[in-house]
Amino acid sequence: MSTKPTTTDLEWTELDQRAVDTARVLAMDAVQKVGNGHPGTAMSLAPAAYTLFQKVMRHDPADAEWTGRDRFVLSAGHSSLTLYIQLYLAGFGLELDDLKAFRTWGSKTPGHPEYGHTTGVETTTGPLGQGVANAVGMAMASRYERGLFDPETAAGESPFDHHIFAIAGDGCLQEGISGEASSLAGHQKLGNLVLLWDDNHISIEGDTETAVSEDTMKRYEAYGWHVQRVAPKENGDLDPVALYKAIQAAKAETERPSFIAMRSIIAWPAPNAQNTEAAHGSALGDEEVAATKRVLGFDPEQNFEVPDEVLAHTRAALDRGSDAKAQWAKGFASWRTAEAERAAEFDRIAAGELPQGWEEKLPVFEAGKGVATRAASGKVLQALGAVIPELWGGSADLAGSNNTTIDKTSSFLPVGNPLPGANPYGRTIHFGIREHSMAAEMNGIALHGNTRIFGGTFLVFSDYMRNAVRLSALMHLPVTYVWTHDSVGLGEDGPTHQPVEHLASLRAIPGLNVVRPADANETAVVWREILKRYTKEFGKGAPHGLALTRQGVPTYDREVTEGAVKGGYVLFEADGGTPEVVLIGTGSEVQLSVEAREQLQAAGVPTRVVSMPCVEWFEAQDKEYRDSVLPPSVKARVAVEAGIGLTWHRFVGDAGRIVSLEHFGASADAKTLFREFGFTADAVASAARESIDAAQR
Repeated sequence: MSTKPTTTDLEWTELDQRAVDTARVLAMDAVQKVGNGHPGTAMSLAPAAYTLFQKVMRHDPADAEWTGRDRFVLSAGHSSLTLYIQLYLAGFGLELDDLKAFRTWGSKTPGHPEYGHTTGVETTTGPLGQGVANAVGMAMASRYERGLFDPETAAGESPFDHHIFAIAGDGCLQEGISGEASSLAGHQKLGNLVLLWDDNHISIEGDTETAVSEDTMKRYEAYGWHVQRVAPKENGDLDPVALYKAIQAAKAETERPSFIAMRSIIAWPAPNAQNTEAAHGSALGDEEVAATKRVLGFDPEQNFEVPDEVLAHTRAALDRGSDAKAQWAKGFASWRTAEAERAAEFDRIAAGELPQGWEEKLPVFEAGKGVATRAASGKVLQALGAVIPELWGGSADLAGSNNTTIDKTSSFLPVGNPLPGANPYGRTIHFGIREHSMAAEMNGIALHGNTRIFGGTFLVFSDYMRNAVRLSALMHLPVTYVWTHDSVGLGEDGPTHQPVEHLASLRAIPGLNVVRPADANETAVVWREILKRYTKEFGKGAPHGLALTRQGVPTYDREVTEGAVKGGYVLFEADGGTPEVVLIGTGSEVQLSVEAREQLQAAGVPTRVVSMPCVEWFEAQDKEYRDSVLPPSVKARVAVEAGIGLTWHRFVGDAGRIVSLEHFGASADAKTLFREFGFTADAVASAARESIDAAQR
């Protein structure tokens, strides 16, 4: 077979074309074997994916986590074979048997790409548009990382310079999250981001004319992106030569993110299935697969046919990757020599360690004084920001309410932004009123590595973020959501802003730790614990959601509140021996349990108060500890939380009582609302007496 280049613009040989066509055959066969999947997009995108992995991206298949690599995000995650086949061809560790096991139990090739499951997969994608926002977050993290370690070096000359490439489909760009993220990317002038749009005009319901008539390219121009159109070949196939030129032009544009529209024909070159909605999500059928193989010059009687010369050709990516990393390593070594202090910081951060003495900077709050936990959180962030440079974040336009401004003099904004404090490497992110994309961008920032990210909004708006929060839990990502205004205690804004079902709903997400501290000192303690849990020595990570009060709450003794690291602990012990009743409080309602205890103790009822800021942390403790906090022998229990009581039934048992809110709130001041809705010390004490009576029956 000839290896003579067919163009001087790109080294594209007949063997390259054969490799692309092999990818198409593998996509058809993998879906046909399992009987379900999405073959059409993987077939039409094969030239684009191959060009990226074999001709454009800097990566080393033998070291998929190399710091200097370019990142690739397949936002159109339903077309997972687009990625899996390139990982196989390039030598990332997937083999032919893995493609044959596509979408089956235990395989390395699940239906959608899963981070941490398959080497070379940079993020879990599938819910459309999430990957676009992940890529934006990665591009933001890349810039911040450069600011930490090598801010003075000229653009393109730092070992921390790299690109983020993403492929999105029509569905991704219809989802609102991609618009939010793309708007921010344009505003931030993320010149290291290249988004390829698979403009195939097909969705599940057919031609996209069913739902879309906008000019997408003009929309991206309006966002402030560098926009290009890549026309297909005369036969309708994607043109790798034109695409390569467009990508090079995109890489040369350093002041704007780049958008490349690729007109493609889904399932090309299947004789009958191409350009049909059926090819999007269904196997083509034996006859159509055979017919397509004939068009491509493959044996229709063979399945998963990979010519030896093709695999040898594509696995040369291993040698190129090794050479690229070795070349990068020279520049990295020079940087280490020139920047010894920053290199030491890099080593610490890359190892997942925190600076020596960071815990000593945590504020201690005076007992008895009323402080809103959102305010306490802000004090913690400002104190830690001074000593943990990799810690950064912001808010969805609510920084003043969320108290998420880590540095008032430093905003993460591009060169040319007129605002005071604008700095391309700034500490405080202004996500804008884009909660959904904020959460997904935070995921991308965490996935990129070498920084620690937090982001805030009101707890009620966690609904806007939920899908991305779910994915952060699925990927075990160390992100921290700062959700303030955590109950009807926020007051006059009324039921649209008062979270009622949100705490229980968020606790239902596996792997998400919801942390609702009772006071300022618990807030400092749980922030410390969250950061500790994000170190590599702790093991697999997990996202955390801090639920914080708007209103002031009493502050308890710091030595006692250290128990918050266990998720639940005895805040006040029963006087006079074994408790007759246990009051379990969380967040701002702990004070009600404390006041009710005083009433009950005065009446001769030994009463224990348990503060439970994090159910998930508590349930992870051993049984001996849990039983020491909630003795099985004490059946009289009351749980108190200003939200629906769904969380607490398993803790209080049959004789227990729950003081909860099983309806929406109202517009009034917090004191009135708590009184009218039954969140008073008297109500808690009354519930305790009812529980004691029930336990004695």
